[in-house]
Amino acid sequence: MNHHTPLSETVRQNSKIIVVIPTLNEERTIVAVIASLAREKARLTNLQIVVADGGSADRTVTLAKEQGEIFPFVNVINNPKRLQSAAVNLVARQWRNQADVLVRCDAHAHYPERFVEQLLTTLINTGADSVVVPMDSIGRDCLEKAVAWVSDTPLGSGGSAHRGGKRSGLVDHGHHAAFRLSSFLDNGGYDETFSHNEDAEFDCRLNARGGKVFLDANIRLEYHPRSTFRSLARQYFSYGKGRSRTVRRHPHAMRLRQIVVPAHFVLTIVSLLVALIAGSWLALAWPLLYLAALMAMSLLLAFKHKSVCGLLAGSAAACMHFSWASGFFWGFINIREQRWLPMKTAA
Repeated sequence: MNHHTPLSETVRQNSKIIVVIPTLNEERTIVAVIASLAREKARLTNLQIVVADGGSADRTVTLAKEQGEIFPFVNVINNPKRLQSAAVNLVARQWRNQADVLVRCDAHAHYPERFVEQLLTTLINTGADSVVVPMDSIGRDCLEKAVAWVSDTPLGSGGSAHRGGKRSGLVDHGHHAAFRLSSFLDNGGYDETFSHNEDAEFDCRLNARGGKVFLDANIRLEYHPRSTFRSLARQYFSYGKGRSRTVRRHPHAMRLRQIVVPAHFVLTIVSLLVALIAGSWLALAWPLLYLAALMAMSLLLAFKHKSVCGLLAGSAAACMHFSWASGFFWGFINIREQRWLPMKTAA
């Protein structure tokens, strides 16, 4: 069956769906996100939305509760552990007897019309345990645009399928969107000790247990990158730290693009030290080649998008690379991790 085959009216109306939105200080976006998802209630009768707040210090909870007064199927609960992974687990367990499908939504993304219905359609038609989607980075200011543009290139993402991916099919990992709730719980849910990369770690366990992850390239999300170099560096440091735990727990999960970044980091540091100590200009060959690649990419993106903002792409890529690698090595040094062994897990 084609994964776009429309569902029958009976299947749509009988499917019990719980949408979880983890939040922490999302007052700027939470109302629009809830409103866009709530529109789907007209076609998905058994749709419920839960905002799981991790202790917002702004008006996120107040605004979400106001939306709950407008839409009675919108609930707001407290997430005492604060992390997104804990929020999703909390809702999955509390609603395990009231839903068949779990949809994870972020409070800072833009969701297309019938987003949940499309996920449900793909989940049922493919028989997958999980449906993941591509993210299209969209920038507002100059740095965001540069990050967005370079993220969709091999230099920025290493060819990751869910970063601007165009081809649907089974994958090892992608941006989490929908699960069969029973599959999510049988797989043990997210590991709540992960502040980042909990989705990739989950997919490693799911794949090892014979589960299926399907990327639907026709269901696309718009995502706004970080707007400062400091916040971008912090984000990618956390990504690298999380990935260092995942690859030790699941050694087979290491991909070439994830080996290249830390290897490049080490080679660059060694090259600079050799050049400094030995006074050898030849030792600078690798850093200079990398710098040339960054400059070429910046010029290419500036020309392609007809914007001087593209000139920041190289700096953004370097920030992402070195922050990710720093986090990766920091995680190896400071966080102990044991290899995961397949066994029956339960939430």
